[in-house]
Amino acid sequence: MTSLFPEPTQPRVPPTRLNPEKWLIAHCDGGARGNPGPAGYGAVLETEAGEVLAELSEFLGVRTNNFAEYSGLLGVLAWALEHGYRRLRVVSDSELMVKQIQGRFKVNSPDLKPLWTEARARIGELEEFQITHALRHKNKEADRLANAAMDRGMGRTPSGAKSEAKATPYPKDASSAPPMLRGFIRDGVVHILGERKLPEGVFVKIVPE
Repeated sequence: MTSLFPEPTQPRVPPTRLNPEKWLIAHCDGGARGNPGPAGYGAVLETEAGEVLAELSEFLGVRTNNFAEYSGLLGVLAWALEHGYRRLRVVSDSELMVKQIQGRFKVNSPDLKPLWTEARARIGELEEFQITHALRHKNKEADRLANAAMDRGMGRTPSGAKSEAKATPYPKDASSAPPMLRGFIRDGVVHILGERKLPEGVFVKIVPE
């Protein structure tokens, strides 16, 4: 089972320059290619002056988008507490998660409830905490890291651009696209003809003949 608190990347600046009395700013994002599907999260942690301290990027296995978003928040909280920060400001493009953490939305999902509970417990260890919602284009670096995590987990070369990584699971070049396979559906199960096997993490589009 993948830990929700992965080993964070090492700070880019010497520990002596980390100042727990200052605000730590974190941009986090999570996503899944399919819902559920191969999922990951990414986060960028920086000083108030914009100096990057660390980048987090974690593949989560097959999870939902919302699970990945919460995992990003949990990863950020773990890093902040581990490095002695007590003032944390989080920016996320998940309106659902932001409003649930703020107490404006109820948490009805049994899968998200434990994550919300854990996040609130971690937040309670901080002196000050803020979380705000931002549009996706203002969260590009965290999104890039989330997609890089998904690429690694699926054995792909990181695509770099967030929008392309989420919108086009396979390259647009037809020569590198996955092959067409023949099969049939029986009792809701897809059966592939021949000896071909589908690699893990691929998506299947069924086209009637």
